[in-house]
Amino acid sequence: MPSLSKFLADNRALTEKEADWLQHLVGDWNLLSDLLRSDLVLWLAEDDGPLAVAHCRPATGSTVYYEDPVGTVRTVGVDGAEDAEGAEIARLLAGGEPSEEPTRIEREGRSATGVMVPVRKNGRTLAVLAAEAPESDNDPSDNETHQRRLGARLLTMLQHGAFPIEGAPIPPRRGAPRVGDGVVELDEAGVVQWTSPNARSAFHRFGIAGDMTGTTLAELSTEVLQSRSPVDESLPLVLMGRAAWRSDMQARGGTLSLRAVPLTDAGKRTGAVILVRDVTELRRRERELITKDATIREVHHRVKNNLQTVAALLRMQSRRMKTDEAREALAEAMRRVSTIALVHESLLQGSEEAVHFDEVIDRCLRLAVDAASATVHRAGSPRLTDGQVEVRTEKIGRVGTIRAEEATPLALVVTELATNAVEHGLSETGGTLTIRSERTGSHLVICIEDDGNGMGAAKPTGLGTNIALTLVQGQLGGTLTWEDRGEGGTRAIVDVYLDPLTI
Repeated sequence: MPSLSKFLADNRALTEKEADWLQHLVGDWNLLSDLLRSDLVLWLAEDDGPLAVAHCRPATGSTVYYEDPVGTVRTVGVDGAEDAEGAEIARLLAGGEPSEEPTRIEREGRSATGVMVPVRKNGRTLAVLAAEAPESDNDPSDNETHQRRLGARLLTMLQHGAFPIEGAPIPPRRGAPRVGDGVVELDEAGVVQWTSPNARSAFHRFGIAGDMTGTTLAELSTEVLQSRSPVDESLPLVLMGRAAWRSDMQARGGTLSLRAVPLTDAGKRTGAVILVRDVTELRRRERELITKDATIREVHHRVKNNLQTVAALLRMQSRRMKTDEAREALAEAMRRVSTIALVHESLLQGSEEAVHFDEVIDRCLRLAVDAASATVHRAGSPRLTDGQVEVRTEKIGRVGTIRAEEATPLALVVTELATNAVEHGLSETGGTLTIRSERTGSHLVICIEDDGNGMGAAKPTGLGTNIALTLVQGQLGGTLTWEDRGEGGTRAIVDVYLDPLTI
């Protein structure tokens, strides 16, 4: 099924601004759907007849559509109920005025009532909105009656291009209040006219007791606000219903999220709908997450510093060794500790327990060359002796983000294999050390290549090789193989399946 964006892009009668306006409407029409307790269907004019391009079900009532109507085309005619509905939609799309009375309709074998209104902007009809609700044998409650009346006022604004409200914060935000969370109706002066039961409960928990009707919401809230807590500068406008904004209000350890939707008539503000939700627990958990994130960052910072201290101690100790074998062993240990420190340093840069591994590869390449034999120097770094050969480094492809638990062993493997390539393949001739990465979903293949003499029939051995094999097969559950390159040199291939990130 094509998306709304595709439907709007394919409709040649709509300009870009008009298509954006309809996107804006669909982004906020759950407010209308919940207040009216109705399914909403958006119809566009097409050559074959009116086309349903978007649908919204109410969160406060029953739906009349079990099957999504998007993609349905109404035929324009006079015979049959469906043709009559199509003719009415076509009439409204052509600029006709809507009927004030709801009509009885049948939806999937059940009786329902429907209202159709034109969606207009700058005097031009862009689409038709159909609001359809199942019929009920019971009398509506006071709460339902008030909400439907507020929804009808928004439908009137929709016909005059005043809803959705330009500049309103439509993109989703954590804790955004909806009709089911609580509704308050204000007049043009900010005086409470009606509150839903959920809204009354939320304000009572907040510290506002008693009947709120007939009093100014801003004054009631000011009395219980925490004087020492910072107050959003938009809060007074939201509490008075003067601006279509969102704001949080905190007092006595509780937090309310408020959203104001001004109601207008002929361009004049006549009142407002205030949606309210108790987000005390949500905000508390967010603060805990922020604190936890700061703690984790500090732990990574200290681990990195401690590992760097260990590496420095190993470096100092190696200088005091009298045999080359002892100095090389300590240098290898120092390099491995430094590689683990690189991963913890990368974890400091992100907000999740994940590592952008391409940055780690860059540093592993430099570390592998710089820590190699004294006969090697990295391209771009100063040559210490005339006898040193130059090793260039190259990275092709991207790994992306991986879990911290997999980053440490993978970084060690890359460093070990890159160091082996330099020391055994390039230390005498120089050349290029290349790391090729290819990732498809969770499947990752990393090739560490050199263009040196190649390994021939010899099988890689040594402590570094054993460490790499153990990490790939044991911790990463993958395979590690070696092969000769056709153009000369050796290629080590790491093939693993990564665990998915859980953000």
